[in-house]
Amino acid sequence: MILHALVADAAGAGWAARNGATVVQLRLKDVTTAERVRVGREVIAAAGDLALVVMNDDVAAAIALGCTVHLGQGDEGVAAARQAGIDFGRSAASVEEAREAEREGALYVGAGAVWETPSKTDTGPAIGLDGLGDVCRAVRLPVVAIGGVDSTNAAACIAAGAAGVAVIRAVGELPGLRAVLDTALAARAPKGTG
Repeated sequence: MILHALVADAAGAGWAARNGATVVQLRLKDVTTAERVRVGREVIAAAGDLALVVMNDDVAAAIALGCTVHLGQGDEGVAAARQAGIDFGRSAASVEEAREAEREGALYVGAGAVWETPSKTDTGPAIGLDGLGDVCRAVRLPVVAIGGVDSTNAAACIAAGAAGVAVIRAVGELPGLRAVLDTALAARAPKGTG
């Protein structure tokens, strides 16, 4: 869950998986489920064993592919995902939404938007690092920070309690971003007793 790269094709998925992404999320807007399944097969092949593949928003496509699905607050499909036995992640912009995701059985929570971002304009106000920290402390699930995250602020998300980050615009920064995250996670790890 350390580094989610949101991509739109197999080439991007393969590059992301080879360059530090632990999760590759296929995000295709305004296409059919059949098209998401077609591209999803290519993404799964391109990512190989290097990264977990997640389908964004489309539970029917995720079921057809046998992969994890990410569902936003407005997306239906939790019951269908559970019935099909596939894992799902949920978006949360508040402690209440995160706790509900945990009750539903989510694999992880995508918390944000932490900062305003042009990549996703249909979200509420940014929750900031304080809101991210509140979500992280409220649930036992891994929390992935999303929204305006890049290599300059990813370590602050880890310091706030996030297990990882998700990026869209900063996908090109993956190798450096992964190094930043690994350093931040190592600094946060409990120290052994001599």
